[in-house]
Amino acid sequence: MRFPNKLIALGVAIAVQTAVAADEFMLDATAIRAQLTAERQAVLSAEMAGRISQLNLREGQAVEKGDLLAAFDCNLQQAQLKKANAQRAAAQNTLKGNRRMAELNAIGDVELQNSQLEVSKAQADIDYLKAQIDRCEIRAPFSGSIGDRLVNEQEFVQVGTPLFEILDDSSLQIEFIAPSRWISWLTPGLRFEIGVEDTEKLYNAELLYTAAKVDAMSQSIKVFARVTDPSPELKPGMSGQINLVPPQGN
Repeated sequence: MRFPNKLIALGVAIAVQTAVAADEFMLDATAIRAQLTAERQAVLSAEMAGRISQLNLREGQAVEKGDLLAAFDCNLQQAQLKKANAQRAAAQNTLKGNRRMAELNAIGDVELQNSQLEVSKAQADIDYLKAQIDRCEIRAPFSGSIGDRLVNEQEFVQVGTPLFEILDDSSLQIEFIAPSRWISWLTPGLRFEIGVEDTEKLYNAELLYTAAKVDAMSQSIKVFARVTDPSPELKPGMSGQINLVPPQGN
C-alpha cells in the first residue's frame, strides 16, 4: 500500500516530536503516582462476645489516646465477680478456722491444705473475671481519627468481629512505586515535593525507607516517605504526583 508523501512526512514529524518529548520528560523529571496513608492505623476488633451497650464515636471523629470508644454489656460478668469475691471471703474464713483447728491437732494436714487451695481457687476466679471485665471497654490505643465504623450500638458481636478503624492522621506517610534501578540514590533523608490532586497544592516531603525486596516481575520497589509540613486539609487516601530527578548516570 502506498501513502502520499505529505502523510509520510507528517508521520515522521510526529514520531520525531514524540521521541524528543519523551526524552525531555525522562531527563527533566519523572512524575510518579503516590498515595497518602496514615503512619499508624488499626482495625479494632471485639475481644469478647456480647452486646454493644455504648458506642461513643462517629466516622471522622477525633479521639485522644485512652478515650472510651465502645463498651459491652457486662452485667453478668460484674455479678459473677461479686459472687467470686464472696466465695473468696468464705474460703478465707474457712482457712482461718482450720488453722486454729490444726494448732489444736483437731484436723490433719490434708484438710488444711485443701482449705488453702480453696482460697487460691477463689482468687483465680476473681483474676479471670477481672480480665474479662477489662475487655468490656475498648479505648483508643493512640490519638487520631475514626475511619470506617463497622457496627452499631445494641448489636451482638462475636469474638474477633471488626468494630471500627482508627487512623493516626497527625503524621501522614507517602507510598509510591519506583524503578528498582533507583535504589542507589533513594536514600533516607532525600527531599522532594508532592503535588496533591485533592487540594491542588504542593507539600514538602522526605524519604524514610524502601521496602525489603524488589518486585521481580516489574523490577520496581515500594518507597515510603512522609509529609514534613502536615496540614489539616490532608487526609489519608488522597493521591497525587511526585517529581524525582535521578542523578546523572542513573
